[in-house]
Amino acid sequence: MPAERLARFVLLPELNLVGQQKLGEATNIYFAEKQKVPCEICPRCATPSSVYYDKRTITIRDEPLRGSHVLLKITKHRYYCKTCRKPFTEPISGIMPKRRTTQRYRRSLLWACENFSDLSKVKRAYRCSSALLYKILFEQLELKLREYQYPWPQKIGIDEHFFSRSKGYREFATVFTDMNRKRVKEIVLGKSNLALEEQLAHISGRENVRLVALDLSDGYKVFVKNYFPNAELVADKFHVLRLLTPHIFRRRREITKTNASSKAKRLLLMSSKNLDYFDKRALLDYLKQYPELAELYHWKESLHGFYRIKGYRRAQTAFFHMTNSMATSQLPEVKTLRRTLLRWEREILNYFKTRLTNARTEGFNNVAKLVQKRAYGYKNFRNYRLRLLSACA
Repeated sequence: MPAERLARFVLLPELNLVGQQKLGEATNIYFAEKQKVPCEICPRCATPSSVYYDKRTITIRDEPLRGSHVLLKITKHRYYCKTCRKPFTEPISGIMPKRRTTQRYRRSLLWACENFSDLSKVKRAYRCSSALLYKILFEQLELKLREYQYPWPQKIGIDEHFFSRSKGYREFATVFTDMNRKRVKEIVLGKSNLALEEQLAHISGRENVRLVALDLSDGYKVFVKNYFPNAELVADKFHVLRLLTPHIFRRRREITKTNASSKAKRLLLMSSKNLDYFDKRALLDYLKQYPELAELYHWKESLHGFYRIKGYRRAQTAFFHMTNSMATSQLPEVKTLRRTLLRWEREILNYFKTRLTNARTEGFNNVAKLVQKRAYGYKNFRNYRLRLLSACA
């Protein structure tokens, strides 16, 4: 390949190709020198200097080219600053100070880590240690994510999941989802009001938030009302629908004295509109034997029917009649359900105005589990945050 064309592929813009050497079968060494300039600027005092001091040769690792490893032997000139009375080395764009790899190499390594699950193969391909790989990975992720910094959007979702450290210790982590851009906006450690406010202080524009989807958590409800003054809360449809599911399964366990899976367990979990004729007959025959279980199933189906209503006014009327009918029940589970629904009445009815759910945030929680499983836990929450934000960007 001609030297000029080779220089365009391999060298950084400011470098001139001086020579090349092949080391073994898989390594190419390119000798380069920075183009001459009349003077350089002292990095300490910003004074121009044209007094030549000496020169040194450094070895820089660059991005692999056509399956071969690339090393750059760069001759750097040093100048003497008369103001500081100290020598300094000329800078080269594309190579950060005190680094022995190019930015091109670091970005390429980040791409490989994001697109290949086996990092041991990435280490072999780029000839780097585990320490260097992870150092570059998280450094480049942080630089990449700085491009996505923007104020709070109009619609967000909030949910929590467990952050598992590598030693088995688990903590809560709270995910904030940008519903407009369909990506994770931020993830913070903990779920207390103080912890959330401290870790979200760097994001501006909290008055922009108009809608917040969340589960039936009183802690998050208080936090949102205090932190996002202009926001309306929307109770997540999925969490409301599953309020009675644990109680139905508990009653069934008490009746059958077993927790084994069965056809009845599957039918109790499904919505009646998804059952065929024979499944409906089998379920009705089963529920006739257990009146209390039948009543719980009736209220579960009432909740499903409630969410199929179109229009806010109709939903408001149906909610009033449903909660009034629950007041006649003697089952403690139904009484608890009624109190919960009345406490979250406004947030539940807001769904029929906005049709906003927290399903996307729940999906990102599943991504978080995969990120943790792949790494066998994280010791450092900062690194986990960077990986999750990158995976859900």
